[in-house]
Amino acid sequence: MSDIWAVIPVKEFDGAKHRLSSLLSPPERRLLAETMLADMLDAVAGCRLLAGVMIVTLDPYATALGEKFGARIVTEGARDGHTGSVNVGRRILARDGRGGMITMPGDIPATRAGEIDAVLSAHLASPSFTISPAHDDLGSNAVVCSPPESVPLRFGDNSYFPHLDAARRQGIEPTVIRQPGIAMDIDHPIDLALFLRLPQSIGTRTRALLDELNVPVRLSEQRIG
Repeated sequence: MSDIWAVIPVKEFDGAKHRLSSLLSPPERRLLAETMLADMLDAVAGCRLLAGVMIVTLDPYATALGEKFGARIVTEGARDGHTGSVNVGRRILARDGRGGMITMPGDIPATRAGEIDAVLSAHLASPSFTISPAHDDLGSNAVVCSPPESVPLRFGDNSYFPHLDAARRQGIEPTVIRQPGIAMDIDHPIDLALFLRLPQSIGTRTRALLDELNVPVRLSEQRIG
């Protein structure tokens, strides 16, 4: 156990994952977003090293699911984008005197508890700033800060290298640890193809849903992946 809390920002699911609109209908995209969050929270719930979980959201489904997992639900900043939501969460943790924060998105359904614990273990060995990037080295899929507000954070489509630079401007040499499940966020149709090829996708709710929706065939028909 550590004194590090997970902060998970979750946008309202209406209109979720619009970049998958060429492949999935709005109800299918909403169901996918909900299912990915459930997989991700399964992983978080199995972590040995987390002190607690905070979900920043206004979405009723995410709220109910988070409460089922024992998460602290925060609504402040939930409509301020990914960066705004994370910054509200870590400001609360700092105010409460918590030792650190790991933030992850809700769309990394292939992640496992062991991956998150591995990132936290690496961080605890040299506590300051640790990052686990997306598979394309653009996104920052897991970021750990001790204390919670030690490094300025700004998320977006190209945040990984800017976050490394932000840490170094604070005099901190970041720790980088790569994990295949954490790396596999799902935003574009090609991401679905990559996820389906990932061994860790087997057994997830998300994989079962994609098979049920016949997504492998849809991807093949559109010659994606």
